[in-house]
Formats: sequence, structure tokens, C-alpha cells
Amino acid sequence: MKFIVAVFLLFFTSMTFAEEHMIKESPYKQVQQSIGKGKPYFLEVGSNSCRSCKIMGSRLHKITQEHPEYNIHFINVQKERDAASILKIMMIPTQIIYDKEGKEVYRHIGLLSEDELAQLFITYQF
Repeated sequence: MKFIVAVFLLFFTSMTFAEEHMIKESPYKQVQQSIGKGKPYFLEVGSNSCRSCKIMGSRLHKITQEHPEYNIHFINVQKERDAASILKIMMIPTQIIYDKEGKEVYRHIGLLSEDELAQLFITYQF
């Protein structure tokens, strides 16, 4: 029994530590004004109370550390409910990519793997 509890605690601690670093929230109005100004934009739309959103936030945080030049922004719809309506969010997490001209070119609901994210940044020339 002690072994099971120890394994559970180790697992829980490692999961908590892995999700410790999340991408910083961006105010939607500021992001909205910058979309279409010559660079692609990646929006992660979710909340910081959603488990899948935390996982995505952690993955995106890692990418922003490696590539600070990428326009990656987290919109917290728990705090910005109007943004959820404007962006037509049905479920979270949702990822949206806008091209350099501000046209939505990609939308996905759910988790993306690190490999899938890397491919998106290559495909859309971040």
C-alpha cells in the first residue's frame, strides 16, 4: 500500500511540476490590434483552470522560450468572455493561426503534440 501511495505522489508531483510554467496571458484587445500587421499569429484560447489548457500552455511556454520571436498568445476566456464570443470558441483549448495579412488559416480544438506544434510553425512560416 505504501508503494502505491508513493508512486501516486511521485506521479502527481511530476505532473504538477511539468505544468508549472504556462504561457503568459495576453489581453485580447491588444492582440486583436496586432493581427494582420505582417507576421503570423498563434492564439491559444483556453483557461488556466482547464487541464488540457494547462498542458498546451506548458508546451507553448517551452516554444516561446526557444523562439521568443514567434507571436504566440494565450487568451484566457475565463477572464475575457467577450473574446470567446468574438473568436467563436465552442470548446477549449482551441488554437487559431492567422497569416501575415490577418486571415484565419488554421483552427484546432484540443491538444496538439509538440511535434504537431513544430510542424505548424514550419508550415505557417513563423
